[in-house]
Amino acid sequence: MYNLLTESLDLGDGRILTLESGKLAKQADGSVMVRIGDTMVLCTACLGNVREGMNFFPLSVDFREYMGAAGKFPGGFIKREGRPSEKEILSSRLIDRCLRPLFPDGFYNEVQVLLNVFSADGENDADVVAGIGASAALLLAGAPFGGPIGEVRVGRVDGNFILFPTVAQMEASDLNLVVAGTDAAIMMVEGEMQEASEEDMMAAIAFGHDAIKKLCAMQHALVAQKSDIEPMEYSVSALPEGIVAAMQTAVAAKIENHLRQPYTKKAFYGGIADLKSAVVLEWLGEGDEALEAHPEGWSAKEIKAAFETVEKEVLRNMIMSEGRRLDGRATTDIRNIWAEVDCLPCTHGSSIFTRGETQVMATVTLGTAKNAQLVEGLFLEEDRKFYLHYTFPPFSTGETKMMRGVSRREIGHGKLAEKAISIMLPSADDFAYTVRVQAEVLESNGSSSMASVCAGTLALMDAGVPIKKPVAGIAMGLITDGARIAVLSDISGTEDHLGDMDFKVTGTADGITACQMDIKVDGLSQETLAAALQQAKEGRLHILGKMAETLSAVRDDLKPSAPRLHVIEIPSDLIGAVIGPGGKVIQGLQRETGTEINIEERDGKGFITIAANDGVKADHAIRLIKEITAVPEVGTDYEGTVLEVKEFGPIVEIMPGKSGLLHVSEMSYTRIENAQDIIKEGDKITVRVMDIDGNRLRLSRKPFLEKPEGYVEREYKPRPQGDRPPRRDDRGGPRRDDRRR
Repeated sequence: MYNLLTESLDLGDGRILTLESGKLAKQADGSVMVRIGDTMVLCTACLGNVREGMNFFPLSVDFREYMGAAGKFPGGFIKREGRPSEKEILSSRLIDRCLRPLFPDGFYNEVQVLLNVFSADGENDADVVAGIGASAALLLAGAPFGGPIGEVRVGRVDGNFILFPTVAQMEASDLNLVVAGTDAAIMMVEGEMQEASEEDMMAAIAFGHDAIKKLCAMQHALVAQKSDIEPMEYSVSALPEGIVAAMQTAVAAKIENHLRQPYTKKAFYGGIADLKSAVVLEWLGEGDEALEAHPEGWSAKEIKAAFETVEKEVLRNMIMSEGRRLDGRATTDIRNIWAEVDCLPCTHGSSIFTRGETQVMATVTLGTAKNAQLVEGLFLEEDRKFYLHYTFPPFSTGETKMMRGVSRREIGHGKLAEKAISIMLPSADDFAYTVRVQAEVLESNGSSSMASVCAGTLALMDAGVPIKKPVAGIAMGLITDGARIAVLSDISGTEDHLGDMDFKVTGTADGITACQMDIKVDGLSQETLAAALQQAKEGRLHILGKMAETLSAVRDDLKPSAPRLHVIEIPSDLIGAVIGPGGKVIQGLQRETGTEINIEERDGKGFITIAANDGVKADHAIRLIKEITAVPEVGTDYEGTVLEVKEFGPIVEIMPGKSGLLHVSEMSYTRIENAQDIIKEGDKITVRVMDIDGNRLRLSRKPFLEKPEGYVEREYKPRPQGDRPPRRDDRGGPRRDDRRR
């Protein structure tokens, strides 16, 4: 038996969010089943020990979607879940970023949070509610966790904010914002929106935070039901008493003097490394007389850690006291920017964007529908026709590292840049291409993901992709000592490392298109976020101005190397005629014309996309397709080809896939006993369509022959199909095809 603990929250729209514990996965330190609608996620937390030599917090958060949760089979040959999908990685990062800051500094025990989707109703996504379950599981496990946290998705339809919008509601929403926090402060913000104003952003965050407070109260009530929670016993890694004060006396002035020197990344880190080595040498000696520990018992590792603590304090105090940053900039200044376009001759579009010591090269590749990325998940199935891939090679920071495939960080940064730009792309009806942007970081000293947004935008404009407006991105930082706050525009890598916030904001001149916030403190007030957003707007407008100096408008035409696409719209019931049995017709068209032809159905209509390297090939394909999809008309003349000759008349093809009977009585004004005597297969003849009965065409050759003198022709009046009397079979009953009418 089991002791079930449960708490529920009425969302006010007929849905109930429920937390249950005590029934499943009881050997985990903490486990919670969270449910919204018929979507259910099992959230577990297990607490481990400190591994020897560990000097960071090894938290792992893994969100996994099992296809069986929605009654689906996994794709591929193996037919089982493999490596995490892009959606699973992004969802894991969403949850990790709001949990991690709430553990104590110096806490190095292993913590594993697993979030498994076991039921998916197709309407209520599991990613955000899994964050609520993760928080509750950590509380039940007795982890030293400063939660609970709540995590919500906010949408907006017709100007009204919606909490936990369904998949259907998200299709109509102009905002997709995930907000996480404690009942006192905001911890994490991420999302995409259609040029939202800073005021709209803050209103959405406030709306989300109101719900977060209720979710936190709900978790407190759940935990209160469990009387046997044992707080985890742990110790934090702390520096020996007195070492920081001694280091302050020894090196603070030297560090400050170094910080005020002309800045380059290499010179800064080289000088810091020299100062650190010098103090270790001074305190421990070298060679045979080197001490294993300082007379106070301080090790070389502790001495270096104390040095880094003093370095951080000196830098942060200089920023908050003087408003002077590491490279001499004021808090609102943007680093120097230069950019180029059309820098790679063989690509469909290219650019280089450099901001300070961060540089990104972007390329654009244009393709057809067959290049779309098939996405299959529990809550989303689509052919993605725009994607941005972000790459961060080790040479960008002057390092040597093993290349082990795409990292979670690369996936996260690339997706953020993709969201930022995708809002401004033309519709599939206006621009039928599949578009891939590849953003390669060539140099990095902070804000490389935001440089990828700028470089990607310029490359798209260079490629002639008719984006609605240019998009730029900026990374905002924050330094606080509890009493004072400094918001920094366009942070460098050192400011990111030593600061308390990394708030990335992208948008056009008219509004925000995407954002992502990571913090290292216990939370931020809404007032601080509002100030950061306003400062980000000013920086974004400055960057957009610099981009316009490089390329002010989208190029009028595609590059010569890009494929030309031509789109033909046809009735959906004619798609089969173009494809043909087993794809025979479309394959023959591609061979004959030297083009690539793709067909898709959207909104009840067929769209044929023809990709060709020159206009002659495209025109040839268009003409043939129009012939296939043309509808014969009564009274219209056609030049046809004899496909087969029967005794009672030939079968004549008047257009691809459209043929009819030319009865012997319509071949001549004189009687013909056998059509095979006067016409042969392959002959070209001109005929007129006299009648259309369903798919059967009645053809005549008489209008093109001289009528004999005195010949009286019976007038033929085709009857509407619905007025025709039912035909009879051999037994006098209605024929099978007439019974269906």
